[in-house]
Amino acid sequence: MQTQALTGDWEFCQAGTEEWLPAQVPGGVHTDLLAARRIPDPFVADNEKRVQWVAESDWEYRRDFPCAPETLAEDQVFLVCDGLDTLATITLNGTELGRTDNMFRQSRWNVKSLLRPTGNELKIKFDSPVRFIAEQQKIRFLPGSSHAIPGGPHLRKAPCQFGWDWGPQLPPIGIWKDIRLEGYTRARLDEVHLRQHHADGRVTVEARVFVQRWNDAPLVATMRVTAPDGQVLDARAPVAANGEATARVLIAKPELWWVNGYGAQPLYQVEIVLRHDDAPLDARAYKIGLRTIELRQEEDRWGRSFAFVVNGVPIFAKGANWIPADSFPTRISDEHLEGLIRSTAATHQNMLRVWGGGLYEEERFYDLCDRYGILVWQEFIFACNMYPLDAPAFVENVRVEAIENIRRLRHRACLALWCGNNEIEWLWERWGWHDPKWRDPEIAYEKFFHHTLREWCTTEDPDHAYWPSSPSSDTPFQDPNGSRQGDAHYWEVWHGRKPFTAYRDQYPRFMSEFGFQALPPLATIRTYADEAEWNMTSYIMEHHQKNAGGNAAMVGQMLDSFRLPKDFESLVYLSMVIQAEGIRYGVEHWRRHPDRVAGTLYWQLNDCWQVASWSSLDYFGRWKALHYAARRFYAPLLLSIEDAPPNQGIFVTSDRRDPWDGLVRWSLETLRGEVLLSGEEQVNAAPLAATHVRTFDFADRVTDENRREAIFVTELWQGSERVAIQVALFAPTKHLSLTDPGISANLRVDKNQLIAELSARALARLVELSLEGADVIFSDNYFDLPATRTVTISCPLPEGWTLDRARAALKIRSVYDSYTRQRIANE
Repeated sequence: MQTQALTGDWEFCQAGTEEWLPAQVPGGVHTDLLAARRIPDPFVADNEKRVQWVAESDWEYRRDFPCAPETLAEDQVFLVCDGLDTLATITLNGTELGRTDNMFRQSRWNVKSLLRPTGNELKIKFDSPVRFIAEQQKIRFLPGSSHAIPGGPHLRKAPCQFGWDWGPQLPPIGIWKDIRLEGYTRARLDEVHLRQHHADGRVTVEARVFVQRWNDAPLVATMRVTAPDGQVLDARAPVAANGEATARVLIAKPELWWVNGYGAQPLYQVEIVLRHDDAPLDARAYKIGLRTIELRQEEDRWGRSFAFVVNGVPIFAKGANWIPADSFPTRISDEHLEGLIRSTAATHQNMLRVWGGGLYEEERFYDLCDRYGILVWQEFIFACNMYPLDAPAFVENVRVEAIENIRRLRHRACLALWCGNNEIEWLWERWGWHDPKWRDPEIAYEKFFHHTLREWCTTEDPDHAYWPSSPSSDTPFQDPNGSRQGDAHYWEVWHGRKPFTAYRDQYPRFMSEFGFQALPPLATIRTYADEAEWNMTSYIMEHHQKNAGGNAAMVGQMLDSFRLPKDFESLVYLSMVIQAEGIRYGVEHWRRHPDRVAGTLYWQLNDCWQVASWSSLDYFGRWKALHYAARRFYAPLLLSIEDAPPNQGIFVTSDRRDPWDGLVRWSLETLRGEVLLSGEEQVNAAPLAATHVRTFDFADRVTDENRREAIFVTELWQGSERVAIQVALFAPTKHLSLTDPGISANLRVDKNQLIAELSARALARLVELSLEGADVIFSDNYFDLPATRTVTISCPLPEGWTLDRARAALKIRSVYDSYTRQRIANE
């Protein structure tokens, strides 16, 4: 086999013009225009509006190239395009090869007869996706998301690229994945299906190989499995006349792959080589993790469970929803992508839901999830729209798309589930689509998502479960967002404006979506809004808020808990902490009931541009308050308080696979640390369970006269180590008689880590630390600091910094500072 890359330097122009500009492949029109300084940054101010013409236009890309002699010498040579976005016409040396209309499919043409040693010209013309969907929408109206350019369901392109309630209307155009020549002689590997069979503590790795061949020469498929310790196991199998072969390797002492927090993530290398007379003709390489996974659904007293079980152990799924990390996905760097996944794992998360309004992600995303132990709930790309599933040509296009992506991902250790779509079944009910005029699409929906797509998944990948929609009960159009069975989305707090306490009324079997918005950090706001626009109702701030009424919803919930902020900087801080407090409130409740609720995935992990949204990591990967809170509420050992003043209940939830013994020290005290009542409770935390330690009734101690001065503090200890600390209130934060907490910070440097020992003379609520002039991740942030306690926080010391510079740069804020001023003492 010979491969010749065709990525790198190309040229492009707007169709109908002759001004050819430099282009980079993989890439796209917007990023190439940005590089040529022909458009302003679409993410700044309201420039999104000024570049709408780009996606409304047609574009052409071209490249001249020589064909390497070794490539031309092969019997068969293919032009392979892994991803063309989206309406493309491909021409080589004046001959049209074909046309594409699906950004999620690979395209392949035999071009052997068209190639020359030199002077080959490859042209790809892209038609406007916006014009196409507008034309199709006129022919057949399909209802869908009100935040998107209408008509998106007609085209197999990422739905969110046409706009969403957190994303801009900037549909990319271009060669967004690898493009190359592949040359073969005699035969090539058409498909490889890797499977694992676990029995009696041993694992058999099986490779079923499907070969495309051009003659009857004898062929052999070989498999080499290299263990994490370097041990090598080999197998070989002859290729039958029908082009199939099956090779197997027995691993007697397998190292099992576990999700993050439950064990290690050893990966085995698997190499499949197709040979003739021992000469290699084609090869594929994989990394696999040895593990079993099932979606366990069993009848119980609440209905039917919905639990992921890995290596026989029920896993509480702790995670978030993943969206594309950039509106222009080709500019996502390896470093940035790994930073997002590393931040996911650092907060004890073990699952990401690849949401159906985005993309089937690139290999590097799944590589990272394999390495970091992050399970992937993988959706097919359908979301919040009605699709033409009664059109045979559309379904056939999707069939090829689905099979290609199933085959691409089914070997992954991280893969947990195939899911048909996002919210379409639920929205059929919410948006009033149960109407006679939509009867044909409704019948087509049920057939496709409950039968056809399920059959494709079962045939191509019998080792992973299929789920028709999220949310769903697995029964078409019956209680699709209920709490008896299946998964649930709960949006009554955000869209319904209910208080955070409403989360405690919900007991879903699996909560796959819920969320609350926050502004991004001020450093990010600076990148798109001038200081004159720093107001929640300004034009630019509302342009970077794609959910109608979103800024008002944030402020409304904020003022239920906090006093009116004194300035915009304080408002940004309060928006982040109210988001963190709300999601914490829900997750802690559901983790107190792991026998009933098997997972929580908050909406959303990340952003595709700078925006006010539900994310915990902003566009640049900066940690918002929610992400720090996730590190606490997703901790393997969670101390939580079920607060129902004057009652306070203490719980310890353990994801450990072994029992845990320790104690809880508790104190009813004033804001200034005067102890009214205290004690300690022994804790014997059962594995994979929630343990109720004790519930206190403080009705005789806390009255209307002193509830603004009283707090309940709990600390979880094991020996001399404090594992966690929690504070519960008897009145809303805005009504507390907070005083200057007098936070002091004693700083030192140890092994390139900046260490801060913090203490306060009165309760410091939701303490924020920052280093002015540097982006750092602290070991904890946005935490409560009760009086008389010392908390030690660390972060990497920025390169080239001294301790004195760190002292000068350290800024500390608490809720008290959001409406008054405080003097900070740095020692």
